[in-house]
Order: sequence, then C-alpha cells, then structure tokens
Amino acid sequence: MMPTALVRKMRSLPRRFRQARMIARALKSHRHPILAQIIPTRRCNLSCAYCNEYDKVSNPVPTAEMLRRIDRLAELGTGIITFSGGEPLLHPDLDELIRRIRSHHCIATLITNGYLLTPDRIRSLNRAGLDHLQISIDNVQPDQISKKSLKVLDRKLEWLARYAEFDVSINSVIGAGVSHPEDALTITRRALELGFDTTVGAIHDHTGQLRPLPEADKAIYEQIQHEGKPGFWAFAYDNLFQKNLVSGRANEWHCRAGSRYLYICEDGLVHYCSQQRGYPAIPLEKYSASDLEREYSTTKPCAPYCTVSCVHRVAMIDLLREKPREALARFFPPLIQGTEMPAAAAQMPFGVKVLSALFLPPAEGRPQSGAARLMAGAVKKALGVHSARQAR
Repeated sequence: MMPTALVRKMRSLPRRFRQARMIARALKSHRHPILAQIIPTRRCNLSCAYCNEYDKVSNPVPTAEMLRRIDRLAELGTGIITFSGGEPLLHPDLDELIRRIRSHHCIATLITNGYLLTPDRIRSLNRAGLDHLQISIDNVQPDQISKKSLKVLDRKLEWLARYAEFDVSINSVIGAGVSHPEDALTITRRALELGFDTTVGAIHDHTGQLRPLPEADKAIYEQIQHEGKPGFWAFAYDNLFQKNLVSGRANEWHCRAGSRYLYICEDGLVHYCSQQRGYPAIPLEKYSASDLEREYSTTKPCAPYCTVSCVHRVAMIDLLREKPREALARFFPPLIQGTEMPAAAAQMPFGVKVLSALFLPPAEGRPQSGAARLMAGAVKKALGVHSARQAR
C-alpha cells in the first residue's frame, strides 16, 4: 500500500528529532566521530570509467565481522554510519547490518547506484530502519563513461517516491566527462519533480583532488543552483566550498578526517577518506580516543582542492561549534561588490537570525541581552542532561 505524503511526513518526525539530536551532540563536543563510511563489499555490478572504488571479484565482508565493526563505531560515539562500496546492496545481510546500526541509536544511511532496487527491496529497507539513501546519476542515457543513467534508473526513482519511508537524495555530477553535461540539469529537475532532495557534486581525480571544470559545466552548475531548493546546510555548503571548487579555487578549511569522519575499508582499516586510503590505516578495533584527538588537529595537505563533500560537511559543524559568528558569515556571505547578490543579513534565514541573536556570544564590545543569556543557559542545560543520559 502506498503511504500518503502526510503519512510519510509523520513517519519522518522521529528521524528529524534524531538528526537534530546528533547535530546538537556534535556541536557540544568534538571527541567523537560524526560520520563513518564503511564498506560491506568492494564488488560492484557496474564499472563506471571514472570510479576507483570498486572491483569485480571481492566477496562480501562476513556479517559477523561487519557487526563487530558497527559495534566498535558505536563505542566510539559515531553519530551516522553510512554504507558505501562497491555496491552495498550486494551484501546478503545488509538489512541485518542496518538494524544493528539502529539498535545503537545511530543514523543509518546508504550510498547505492540504485540498479538493484525493487519495490520489495525498498520495503525491506523500510523495515530494517534505513534513514537515508543517496543515488548519484551521471547522465540521461548510458555511455562509455557511466551506466548510472536516468533512462535506467527512472523507474527505480518512481518506486522510491512511491514506497520509501526513508529520505532520498539524488546527486547529479558535473565534470565526469559524459557526452552531454547538460544532463545534470535534467536529472535535478526530475528529482525535484519526484519530491527528492538534490545535490550536485564536482568530479575529482583518483586522489580526491579537484579536476578543472569546463566553462559549459560551470554554467550548468549555476543553473542547477538557481532552480534547486537548497536547505540551510546545502546553501551554506555551496557558499563555503562548492562555489570555489567549481571556479577552480582552493578552499581554506581544516579537514577533520580520521577524527570526525572515518572511512573504514573492507579490511577493517581506518583511512582519511575513499581517495586517501593508506593513512592512518589503523585497524578499527584498535582505533582509540587518542587517535581521534590526533587526527582532529592534523593538517592534511590534500585539503585545499579536496572535493569529498561528506568530509566538508562534517567540518562545517566544527566550524560552527568553534567559531559560530565566522561560520555564519561564511555560510551567508555579504554582498559582492558590483553584483546583485543580497547582503548577508538578507540571505540569512529568519530563524537563523533569531537563534544567532539568542544563543551566540555577543560580538566584541556588545553586551548580550538578559533574555539571550537565559535562553542560552537553558539550551546548554538541556544538552548537558541529554549527554548525561547518553553516557548512561
């Protein structure tokens, strides 16, 4: 039976609460991972020309071992655990692994090429408790670069729109070298039509570094941003990272890979990310609080031209935690001279303005109001109570 839009929205409310709780906990302390990406199998049913994250021969990681790794990530305090690959739907016990994540009150997410989705498979993911699914679609018609095409996957997207109780986001990719780069705009429009969240990513080389984009791809990116409906984090991410990357400029930021973001390969080793495998390469069962603390402060030379968006988004939370006023100024930048872009005060959503006035420390030389002090104290107290309960 197809859930109505209202039923689907009601079912999402507990998930929204858990997501907000995860962000609040991450803003309170930096001493646990926010996001871990874990590989249940390196094998994939596709062979996209630009991808360096798959093979055709690997067996799935044994289920018992995957469960131990999930338990260890929970022990480290991880907020979100994402399955990637390869193609994670090839793991025979993926639903059991999702249930294990949820048993630890973590958020369970999945990155898939979507080929193996059927109505029954979507329903089983619902029952397992999946929170979020992402599919990247590269073109409208399959070509020699990528088989992840809208022609093949559109039926799968319709099934997701009809049956999925979890959140779905569709990522369109620019710069992949496909025959028709304007396909990214078509994909975005179709995803919005079906009611999905949308993101757009810039292609990287085999080390995760920016691959310069042709002018045509830049124009397509601008059109996607104009037509899309980005939320707070997507809008902030675009201003903080993506605009620079699309223009070929370096980003100034501190990468927290190995600390706030962990990448666990099929051998159970912790790496910086999928494109920087090889360090620290410590077995997950031996990864400790001291490793998290070391890598939190370690400067990564690959950071300026990195395009790995999940690592960027994790760093945004720490920027907001450590330097909230600077973070908001960068999330909502001021008017650029000679353009029609609105000033920061106009860009910033009303709710963010209110929360900033209430909870942020006053700018230098300006006292904080009594109401703001009381409200901030109440929030800190609430977060402290929540942390105590989590510790128990």
